[in-house]
Amino acid sequence: MDTRVAVISIIVENDGATDEINRLLSGFSDYVIGRMGVPYKERRLRLISVAVDAPQDKIAALSGRIGSLSGVSVKTAYASI
Repeated sequence: MDTRVAVISIIVENDGATDEINRLLSGFSDYVIGRMGVPYKERRLRLISVAVDAPQDKIAALSGRIGSLSGVSVKTAYASI
């Protein structure tokens, strides 16, 4: 199956969602190239970037599940290759 390279950007406004995000990312760990999380204490936000190499449907599933969490925003950018 063909895979795509993408970056999933996550903004977490609800501290209670972080455990579920980590659980979801662990479930997709075979596809994760790397991740970076930055706490923005002044605004009480968590900013997370996740680089993935996965089939299109897996990327969409992960983004959709994370984006459905309360207080969480997600955008995905795909490489053109």
